[in-house]
Amino acid sequence: MNLTPNALCFGDDLPATGAPCRVTLSVDGLRLIPSEGSPLIEESVAFAALSVAAGGLDHDQLVLSWMTGASARTLYLKDPTLIVAFRRMAPPELTAPLERAAEHVRRVRHSHRLFGGSAVGIVVGLGLLLWFGSDLIVEWTVARIPIEWEQKLGEAVYQDALSKETVLKEGPAVSAVQEMTQRLTDKILHNPYKFQVSVVQSPVVNAFALPGGYVVVFTGLMKKAESGEEVAGVLSHELNHVLQRHGLERMVKMLGLAAVVSIVVGDQQGLIGLARELGLNLVTLKFGREQETEADVTGIRLLSAARIAPEGMIGFFERLSEKDKERVELFSTHPMSAARAERLRAELAELPKRSPEPFTFEWKSIQESLAKSELNK
Repeated sequence: MNLTPNALCFGDDLPATGAPCRVTLSVDGLRLIPSEGSPLIEESVAFAALSVAAGGLDHDQLVLSWMTGASARTLYLKDPTLIVAFRRMAPPELTAPLERAAEHVRRVRHSHRLFGGSAVGIVVGLGLLLWFGSDLIVEWTVARIPIEWEQKLGEAVYQDALSKETVLKEGPAVSAVQEMTQRLTDKILHNPYKFQVSVVQSPVVNAFALPGGYVVVFTGLMKKAESGEEVAGVLSHELNHVLQRHGLERMVKMLGLAAVVSIVVGDQQGLIGLARELGLNLVTLKFGREQETEADVTGIRLLSAARIAPEGMIGFFERLSEKDKERVELFSTHPMSAARAERLRAELAELPKRSPEPFTFEWKSIQESLAKSELNK
């Protein structure tokens, strides 16, 4: 006879941890066979003497109670086979309490599955986040930021970044940059942005783009360039950082969960406040290799469409990266490698051959005007 315990019995005269026992069923009721050394006495209990409920730590056990003389007994059945057998053999008067107990167990198990599923989902989600990085979440978040929000974000950071800078409002350099911008943006299909390109008087050889269409070109870069085509190449690169929403992606990545929550709850002002907190960190952020390559390729295509000599872009980047790598600010955020230059040349070779159209200005006169404005400062 199999005497392996399949139930646990409790009572005032039994150990607090319960007494393991073997339960067998018959048409009249159940029989308890104590384990060896147990203080429990073997006994038979009629179905009519039993009350039924659900219980246990996980509320997934069938609990039977009865009186043995003056002592109360409580029996916990967890073995699914035993529970099913008990339900089949129990008389009709126990059907209702058994159904109530079974329904309670089903509810508990369902809630446990939901909780377990959520916990597994969180663990899997975190695992995927660690495995793939946060790129998928960043893409998901950026896709849900309206252009209007993006423009407000860029405007807030732009105003803060230039609050202490000298922004040129007029003059040959400003007119030249406006002409370049017009030539380029005229060839952008379905352009959702109203680009605002500013010229800032500074010896720094740099340019940067902010979310929403805000681009800044420093006079130091214009003085370093040997032609308008070289500056237009940098400008086209920056415009495409905006068009590809690279700055927005980097901003969301820097802000992390706070940005995701702001987007989900529709908190535009909160997101703008977070962007403002980044301040200059957003201006000087370093784009990833894939983002730089994408801005390079789309930038050179835009130059070609605008009939601006694309060679200026490649030559300018190559020349500065070779001669001034250690001191040119442009390459702290836009590093130019030989591989990137080669990728651009390969892209250029695939583009349709178009005759470039010269700008209306003379580049040397632009640089001379910048030199004079600095002397008169």
